[in-house]
Amino acid sequence: MDDMILYNRLQFAFTITFHYLFPQLTMGLSLLIVYFKWKFLRTGIIDYNDAAKFWMKIFALNFAMGVVTGIPLEFQFGTNWAKFSELTGGIIGQTLAMEGMFSFFLESSFLGMFLFGEKLLGHKLHFVTGLMVFIGAWASGFLILATHAWMQHPVGYEVLENGRFILTNFSALFKNPWLLPSYFHNQAASLITSAFFVASVGAFYLLSNKHITAGRIFVKTGVVFGLIASLLVAFPTGDMVARNVVKYQPVKFAAMEGVFETEKGGSEIILIGQPDMVNKKLDNKIAVPKILSFLTYQRWDAEIKGLNEFADPIHPTNVPGLYYSYHIMVGLGTIFIATMLACAVMLWMKKLYQARWLLWILMIMIPFPYIANTAGWYTTELGRQPWLVYNLLKMADGVSPTVSGGNALFTLLGFIGLYILLGLLFLLLVIKIVYKGPGSNLAVK
Repeated sequence: MDDMILYNRLQFAFTITFHYLFPQLTMGLSLLIVYFKWKFLRTGIIDYNDAAKFWMKIFALNFAMGVVTGIPLEFQFGTNWAKFSELTGGIIGQTLAMEGMFSFFLESSFLGMFLFGEKLLGHKLHFVTGLMVFIGAWASGFLILATHAWMQHPVGYEVLENGRFILTNFSALFKNPWLLPSYFHNQAASLITSAFFVASVGAFYLLSNKHITAGRIFVKTGVVFGLIASLLVAFPTGDMVARNVVKYQPVKFAAMEGVFETEKGGSEIILIGQPDMVNKKLDNKIAVPKILSFLTYQRWDAEIKGLNEFADPIHPTNVPGLYYSYHIMVGLGTIFIATMLACAVMLWMKKLYQARWLLWILMIMIPFPYIANTAGWYTTELGRQPWLVYNLLKMADGVSPTVSGGNALFTLLGFIGLYILLGLLFLLLVIKIVYKGPGSNLAVK
């Protein structure tokens, strides 16, 4: 049984991790594309229109990959997690169906119009199609996060005698106090990925001395949006999410912060340390006294319960994984703020485009927002374990009883091989688009 659960978890973790590499770019990129098109309508500078069309090509490729890798996730609810689907389908099916029917079709329909309908529609209607793509992408994220919020903090439900969950208050799904903080935090994080991606491509153009006008537009736009998004991820959205965790999942908060013992007079914030699960303590820690209490409750002496205050059965099943994921996310987030702040200062001083060392930093930063987003989602999901629906349905009770560990492992290996090929194909196509560059109006030779 343990092997079966492990392999099913590994399969879903791998497929959803790979899948989310693509939506996190499309959601943020859709906003930047709208900005580029709006800027063109406002200024009449053709460079911005070419920028919008250039990035929509990469958006479309990302969107296609997101669809291809997202479909297996839906099937896994019925194959690997059939009991979970049977018991909770009356609730999670509502938001997932809405995401497919409304957001996906809205996004895909207007994407085609944006890609191929500029001459027919004219620039103003072309802008509207881009705006609708943005609305569809962000609505899709909202409905998926509504499903996830219910699993983290279930509301508006009733449990029948047979163990099935039914929805008794539809509006409660969207009034869930977990939803909006996690949604805004997630969208800001996706905008970081897109901003760094755009800025990195721009830095590449400037460093290679081609498509100079495009490079300057991409760098400036990426830095401005990236700085705003990096700050929003930390505050207020990150703070709001942390407050929800403290209020509704205090055991998760203690584990991800590395607080094993309750400290009287205020809790320290851990900068570095290694969890020792045998002795239930943190080794080799570097900490700042009382800061965690102040950040959490705005009081230096506020008490935060340590992990040892809670019974072992409700501890997260992988405390070290949770702790390291959280600190990777926070550490990278701090680096993002510092990087974008330095770039913004140089941009204001009109020295950024000539600062090759800073352009190199921007260019090589491109994978790190993906790592930070992945670490953030691992923090969220590892912190919920051993529950599928927090405090109501355990993981062991949601797995499919008829899918063996061997079957799950075999299909996991198949997914790994297939997704490696898809990933390589995606990278080749993106590199080809980037190498070709934007339209001729943007090319400076």
